[in-house]
Amino acid sequence: MVTGREWQLVRRPHGWPTQEDFRLVDREVREPADGEVLVRNLVMSVDPYMRGRMNDAESYAAPYQLEKAMYGGAVGRVEVSRADTVPVGAIVRHGLGWREWAVVPERQVEVVDPEADGVAPSAYLGVLGMPGLTAWVGIYDIAEIRPGETLFVSAASGAVGSVAGQLAKLAGLRVVGSAGTPEKVQWLHGLGFDAAFDYHDGDVTDQLHKAAPEGIDCYFDNVGGDHLQAAIACMKPFGRVAACGMISAYNERVPGPDNLSFIVGKKLTVRGFIVSDHADRAATFRRHVAGLLADGRLHYAETRRVGIDAALDALLDVLHGGKHTGKMVVDLA
Repeated sequence: MVTGREWQLVRRPHGWPTQEDFRLVDREVREPADGEVLVRNLVMSVDPYMRGRMNDAESYAAPYQLEKAMYGGAVGRVEVSRADTVPVGAIVRHGLGWREWAVVPERQVEVVDPEADGVAPSAYLGVLGMPGLTAWVGIYDIAEIRPGETLFVSAASGAVGSVAGQLAKLAGLRVVGSAGTPEKVQWLHGLGFDAAFDYHDGDVTDQLHKAAPEGIDCYFDNVGGDHLQAAIACMKPFGRVAACGMISAYNERVPGPDNLSFIVGKKLTVRGFIVSDHADRAATFRRHVAGLLADGRLHYAETRRVGIDAALDALLDVLHGGKHTGKMVVDLA
């Protein structure tokens, strides 16, 4: 039996989460039963959607239970196995992060091979994981991008937005992105974005008009609020919106777009999606993106924090924005 630390939610936040809503506790970790493995987590994921799990409300993601371990994506090494298909020493991806050790059912682990793929284990939480699949599905299946079009991506320097923009660029689109600092805007230019702007520099609609004077054909929405309003204002007839997330409203109420009537007049398509509904696309996505990484046509960034003690600050930074580029991960071992 080993002892490990885990983060727990101890009260449900009202508005912005604070340190007092969580606690880090020591727990004894039991031996795995038949059909289970004991995993020492190496790296864990920090994602904006975790804010929704703090609410006791019906949603696509089950809420965290109070005074129980939180959870999220993680990659770790199997230390003890009672499962026929998962050997000791295997590197696996699973959904029981936010703890140093996890006992995981065999059916909930996926064996991965960072050495064969030429990536760090953390890549399976980002560009080759849920954020990468979200970007890939949103671009190809939801926005249905076409060469020669113009795409606008909000939160374009994040784990999802940066991959979505690059995929669209590789597909022959003109790509515009918004971000929250001058440094992030510069990074987007380095990724090949045709235009990028800092949304703090002025009215988002005005800035988007300047970046895409002929209008946009599709919008990958990670923000909602004023970014969605800008996209609707600048969208050409028969444009498409892939609504991935609306982080501007995760912690507080924000005004909605006041130009929704344009959806009718411009004959727009607005489609929300949840990546878990598209698991059947994972194998095709993995082959495609792994190939792009291998030949250097796709790039990604990670912001790393070290130690489970740093995980809560990492999550709060993700929710507030501005302090990370690309995927936020926490190294645990």
